[in-house]
Parts: sequence; C-alpha cells; structure tokens
Amino acid sequence: MPRNTDPSLHGFERAREYKRALNAAKLERMFAKPFVAGLSGHIDGIYAMGKNPWDLDSVLTGSGDGEVRLWSLSSQETVWRAAEAHRGAAKGVCYVPGGNTDRFLSVGADKLAKVWSRTESAYMHDGVTPEPVATYQGKSAFSSVAHHRNRPMFATGANSVEIWDVNRSEPVTSLAWGADSVNAVRMNQTEVNVLASCGTDRSIILYDLRTSSPLAKLVMTLSTNAIAWNPVEAFTFATASEDHNAYIFDMRKMDHASTVLKDHVSAVMDIDYAPTGQELVTGAYDRSVRLWDFSKGHSRDIYTTKRMQRVFCVAYTMDNKYVLSGSDDSNLRIWRARASERAGAQSQRERGAVEYADKLKDRYKYVPEVRKVLRQRNIPKGIKSAQRTKNLMLTSRKNKEENKRKHSKPGSMPRVPERNKPILGVTHK
Repeated sequence: MPRNTDPSLHGFERAREYKRALNAAKLERMFAKPFVAGLSGHIDGIYAMGKNPWDLDSVLTGSGDGEVRLWSLSSQETVWRAAEAHRGAAKGVCYVPGGNTDRFLSVGADKLAKVWSRTESAYMHDGVTPEPVATYQGKSAFSSVAHHRNRPMFATGANSVEIWDVNRSEPVTSLAWGADSVNAVRMNQTEVNVLASCGTDRSIILYDLRTSSPLAKLVMTLSTNAIAWNPVEAFTFATASEDHNAYIFDMRKMDHASTVLKDHVSAVMDIDYAPTGQELVTGAYDRSVRLWDFSKGHSRDIYTTKRMQRVFCVAYTMDNKYVLSGSDDSNLRIWRARASERAGAQSQRERGAVEYADKLKDRYKYVPEVRKVLRQRNIPKGIKSAQRTKNLMLTSRKNKEENKRKHSKPGSMPRVPERNKPILGVTHK
C-alpha cells in the first residue's frame, strides 16, 4: 500500500509508535517462557560441561560420581554413557578436534585423563561398558582440561598447567608461576598459541605455547573460578570471580577491567561467551543463570526454577539460540537465549513484524512505562533478600569511605574506579 512517510503530515506518529512499543514490551513479557527441558540421568551434581564446536546437537557432561554422559539436545536423551569413567568427580570434559569429532577427553580427581570414542559398541545398551581409547596418568588430581584447536595437544590444570601430546604418556611441558593449584585452564580458540589459567592464589596467568613461558600475571582480591575467551576478539577474555562479579579483560591492558558484570549475590562459578562474542552467560552459587550484554554491567535476564540448585557449569549453544546449565541437583537444563523468541520457521511477514517490534522497544526503552515492563522479572525471595542485604553493605562501605575522605588530608585517599578495585597488581614477563 502507498504510504506517506513525511513526519510533518502525521501528527500522531509518535503517540502511535509509543503505543505499539508498549504493547510489544507487554507481549514480550507475556510470552517469555525461557525453560525448554530438563535432562535427568545423572545421580550426582553436574560439575563439568563441554560443547561440540562442530555439532549443534551434542553436549558432554561430567558429574560428581565420575560419570560422563553424551547428550542429544534434539531428542533430549543420553546417547552415550561411561558410568565409571573416573574414581571420584569428573572435573573437566572437552571434545577432540579433527576429522573424527566423536572423540572427547575427560579428567577427574583420580589423576587420570582419558580419551573416549563414541563407537557403536559404546552406545547406551544394557551391560555394555565403554573402554577409553587412551589413558594419561598425572601426578595430582586434575581440575580442568582444554584441547588445542588444530594440534594433537591438550592442557590440564592441577598443581600446575601441564601441556600433553596425545602420542606421549608424559606431559611435554609444565607451566607454573606460583605454588597454588589451578582452578581452570582455557586455550584461546582464535589466537591458538595463547593459554589462560586461574588459580587458588587469586591469580590469572597468560601463557605463550610457542615459548612455553608465561606472558603476564594478574592478581585479584578474590580467586577466579572460570575463564572464557571471546570467540571473535582474540585479545578479550571474561572471568567468573568469588566476589559475586564477572569481569571482562583486554589482555593488552590488564590493569583495569573493561566491564564489570555485577548482579549475582553469590560466587560466580562458570562463564561462557555466545558464538557472536556479543553476549555472555554466567551461573552462580545463588542458584541462578544470568545473561549479559558484553558492554553493559547489569544482566538483561535471569533464569531460575524452584528446584534448581547451585549452578556449576553453563554454556551457549553454537547456534546462539539456547543456553545450557548444569547444577548440583544433577539436572542438565536447556533455556532459550531469548526468553520470548518463537522456535521454528518464520514467514517473511512475521519476521518483519518481530524486527519492527524490536526496533520500537529499543527506541522507547528509556520511557518510564516501557522500561518498567521490560525490566519486570519474578526473582526468588532468597535472591531478593540477599540483594537487599548486599546493597546495604555496599552503601555502608561507600559511606564509611566518604567519611574517611572528608576527615583526611586532601589527596591522601584518592578515588579508585570500580574497574580497578578488584585488581591488586599486574606483572609482565
């Protein structure tokens, strides 16, 4: 139909668009149903998760009783299982890249790293127990594992960071800068020669695999539980910290955080980037999963259920459509990355209407009525009360600092930016 787009001839254009934006915001919250499915099968908490970069349908999980499972997300069932993969907790799982993507790694508290193969004889059948393709013996309990993008080598975290060649039974290199154990180790999948680790001595260390030496060491006020590399920007990584916050750093200038993500009310246990590099997901000890824009300090959404316990691992699917979470209640949960997004094919007219509604909401998001609807969330009572207590503590701390500054010598107490407060020091080699 012919339309005149001259705004001077449409006196009620703004009012009409505002009404449409408010209706679009209300419809978004009305149809926001993020929970897709809960996959049960483990009998202990899920403490490790690995996604397949070459297959959208597969995800690996490791539980506290040493069991490793391979799930099909489309059929929502287990397709491969090693009931006694490790004696003790399975602390880390990851896929082995290459032409055959049916191989994957698992490490556990029993000082063993095992390579598994998804063969026909190892599928879920009664009385069939799969055997590992290869086993590597470590000197101490493993806490994490990460595989190189295109070379036959992987890194494990224990008392130090060890680099293994798949064709050798002993580690090729042992990397250490400090005496404490390693919480997590992650290989950069874009700049493949860079490796990051975080330890219980509150340090975050970057290593160069070409020289087998450390690059830089960052010391925080509290320890870091997990690290995730940005899949688009090779120099950016995010960390999940014990101080209830997540931090985004630029490895070229680590004396301050690029962004501080602060909404959780308990320790952040895991963090992962979306495949686009524009969003993140975090899971925390406060039994919630939060989604973030990489440039904003507050979460855009929070996911939780009544039965979900402490969340220890989270991941974005490779199509950017879903979020996975593994918690202490032994359930693997699937969530929509956009709570109100419709699953399935869309016609061109429907897709145009959705895009138009998104633009309207973005244009009027600062109008009080629209903003109130878009920010409305049903948060559990425990998280709300903890948030109130935390806000009181932070306000009291700020007031005390301001009172000290007023009664001190001018310039003796300089103001420290929020992005610099958690950082104690940076050392370069």
